[in-house]
Amino acid sequence: MLRLTEVKLPLDHPESGLQAAILAKLGIPAEELLGFTVFRRACDARKSSSIFLIYSLDVQVANEAAVLERFAGNPQVSLAPDTTYHFVAQAAVTETRRPIVIGTGPCGLFAGLLLAQMGFRPILLERGKAVRERTKDTWGLWRQGRLDPNSNVQFGEGGAGTFSDGKLYSQIKDPRHLARKVLTEFVTAGAPEEILYVSKPHIGTFRLVKMVENMRATMQALGAEIRFQSKVEKILVETDASGQRQVKGVQLDNGETLHGEQVILAVGHSARDTFQMLFDQGVFMKAKPFSIGVRIEHPQTLIDKARFGRFAGHPLLGAADYKLVHHADNGRTAYSFCMCPGGQVVAATSEPGRVVTNGMSQYSRAERNANSALVVDVSPERDFPGHPLAGIEFQRYWEAKAFAAGGGSYAAPAQLLGDFLAGRPSTAFGSVLPSYQPGVHLTDLSLCLPEFVVDTLRQALPAFGRKIRGFDMADAILTGVETRTSSPVRIERKPDDLQSINTRGLYPAGEGAGYAGGILSAAIDGIEVAEAVALNMTTGMTTGMTQPRTR
Repeated sequence: MLRLTEVKLPLDHPESGLQAAILAKLGIPAEELLGFTVFRRACDARKSSSIFLIYSLDVQVANEAAVLERFAGNPQVSLAPDTTYHFVAQAAVTETRRPIVIGTGPCGLFAGLLLAQMGFRPILLERGKAVRERTKDTWGLWRQGRLDPNSNVQFGEGGAGTFSDGKLYSQIKDPRHLARKVLTEFVTAGAPEEILYVSKPHIGTFRLVKMVENMRATMQALGAEIRFQSKVEKILVETDASGQRQVKGVQLDNGETLHGEQVILAVGHSARDTFQMLFDQGVFMKAKPFSIGVRIEHPQTLIDKARFGRFAGHPLLGAADYKLVHHADNGRTAYSFCMCPGGQVVAATSEPGRVVTNGMSQYSRAERNANSALVVDVSPERDFPGHPLAGIEFQRYWEAKAFAAGGGSYAAPAQLLGDFLAGRPSTAFGSVLPSYQPGVHLTDLSLCLPEFVVDTLRQALPAFGRKIRGFDMADAILTGVETRTSSPVRIERKPDDLQSINTRGLYPAGEGAGYAGGILSAAIDGIEVAEAVALNMTTGMTTGMTQPRTR
């Protein structure tokens, strides 16, 4: 099988265009082309006047060796790599030890799935509820202002990614093609097959709910045990005579103890009480950078026209997205984050008396507004020095300020962009109506943002308007605050076996531990940590692979 890359065709090319392009690129007659499939399809919309589709194709030809010889040294024609996933270990039939996975977000789900597929019958523990019950509780906050601290956008089966745009792409290095494993499992669970080849795949909230349920059923059929409303209150650790610490199990909030020497910690970026518990128990962690800012909403049609010009609305293009960065003269950087085309802004707090925003969209991306976070970098050294958990208190402080600025009812503080730039409170909406549930209160966002964030965003917004025409329109809506961009801590682990640097048997994983950002990178980290557990349980080998991952 050959891999052809950079096959460029007009947006409206005929169905026969791909075959013609393959024949022209390889210089072979039609009878020597035995078949082909699309491996990747991307869109080149850098010039809205002429948009192209860029394909990577897997091609079968009659005389593969001769074609490869003719194109030796051409990176656009090569052997297709093997993207098949190969399990690193298999549990013995008599294996009775069961690894424990804490958390059922993307990282925990894929760690549990891999362990189940390898025969280790993991036990998955989730403080929240099963995904459909959790969805009802989430709507309780959105529609009635009623928060369940253990069942919300952050906590419950599927994790925070369930209530998001469902983006399934990342910029991480992936030499083992683990992303392909993730996408294939999602398709098996009910995702559309197009996620295997479009360059920026997404699923949307409603589809994710059913997929998470299907993945749960698959794990259970393979012997996994999944417990909901089972919060871990304590990690059981023994210290030997040499001072080495070893996990021996976990204690749940109902007093039950589960014994086990392999515990995967996949708790997500908002498990603040769990971070405190781990710190109190001596698990080594440190503060890490994250970002804080607001959500911005525009008419989706404005973004479509700015990005696609006369091609706006084309079915192959869908709703347009964007990615923006501005380096301000105060040394800070503002950037767009978690852009949700045709979506809505939602309440994402997990603690009473605080307001947190996030964005989500459905698979269709058909809602009126585009939204994304506009955030500014913060760091322990500059902004919350002195303690590994100081970033949590920094987040809480501004979330509480947002709760007060929104009127104290989980309504979010909001301001028109023009008023924000002018430094005056907003009193009435313009042409853009906010989508945030359970509603917004117009005010002055400087009441609930650090001064350096306000200053940086005021510099960035006009600059973004020069990149996307209309982005700095006066009627655009800013809603605050966005604080949960990533975990405020990193739970340090060894790069060779992925265990905590000072607690054997504890495997910090995913976004909450500071090793991922987004659904795909978290799922990949879950796979690699599951592999490390399996290798440790069967051979004592190590993986020698990881660095912290971001989107």
